[in-house]
Amino acid sequence: MTKKRKHCSYCGAPLGIKDEGDTPRDFCKNCNVYYYDNPLPVACNIVMKDREVLLVKRQNNPFKGLWCLPMGFAESGESIEFAALRELEEETGIHGEILDLVDVKSGHSETYGDLLFLTFETEWTDGVLMAGDDASAVNFFPFDNMPDMAFKSNINAIKKFISSKQEYWTILDSFSRSVGEKGPIHKKGDFLSDNLISLIEKNAEIITKRWLEDVTTRKSTPSYAKFDPETAFARNKDVIMQFGDWLGDSYTNKDMKKFYRKLGRDRKNEGFSLSEVLSALSLNRKYIWEFALSQEMWNKPIDVYMALELERRMMLFFDRAAYYIATGYEKE
Repeated sequence: MTKKRKHCSYCGAPLGIKDEGDTPRDFCKNCNVYYYDNPLPVACNIVMKDREVLLVKRQNNPFKGLWCLPMGFAESGESIEFAALRELEEETGIHGEILDLVDVKSGHSETYGDLLFLTFETEWTDGVLMAGDDASAVNFFPFDNMPDMAFKSNINAIKKFISSKQEYWTILDSFSRSVGEKGPIHKKGDFLSDNLISLIEKNAEIITKRWLEDVTTRKSTPSYAKFDPETAFARNKDVIMQFGDWLGDSYTNKDMKKFYRKLGRDRKNEGFSLSEVLSALSLNRKYIWEFALSQEMWNKPIDVYMALELERRMMLFFDRAAYYIATGYEKE
């Protein structure tokens, strides 16, 4: 329990109580001095490594044996940022750099009274990790498997930090998968743009209808104006559905090669020129893209990334399809 002051720190006389405005405060009438009780500032660090957070195990009471962020009281004459980095070095042996303020929360301790927890995102820049000062152990923990924590303010700050990074991590994961850093294959749902693909598949008929209206009136695709519209509609809807299947890894490159080479041979035998077929194929990209944009995808950075990722994956699919169609013509 916090001890209440009884005597003036200047003259040693017993203190009384006097109102300052509407607030009763300790007061020394000899010195004519009010005493103020302010919350003690506590500087805390969130240090990350591979999406795990650095924690220290408390060696002393209060809360001996529980875990907390590297943290401690700020001293007079130092900035709160300096205090955070000093405590980090004293408790973990590492040096850091403050990146951002994550959270500010009030708290209370039976030992120290009112506290003010200021939590920073801190980057590990140097030093060797080891337990020091008031810590009996130091370790990194994944966010979904945290040990028993000493302070609720630490838990809240970590949750707030995770929330602030969620979109960034989601984009990063999706990009890593797209360039093969998360393994050679993926399942449907791994990419951000897979959410759009599901939407596109459900609306394949709407997209194909727009495609058909365009392809049958274009000067670059005159044969489609004379072709049976129901057949053309069904064929193009299959192309859109294959696009979704390919992105979900249920349609392999081998399947794609076989299908589009045959498509090239068939269209040549039906009297379509290669330029017409490739022009018709490219219109799919246009109407898939326009449909995706119509879903109001530009509200947040994550939406913009999703759209750009979709465009990149469309380009890969339809460029391959165009190549296989051309080889089908050549073989025929």
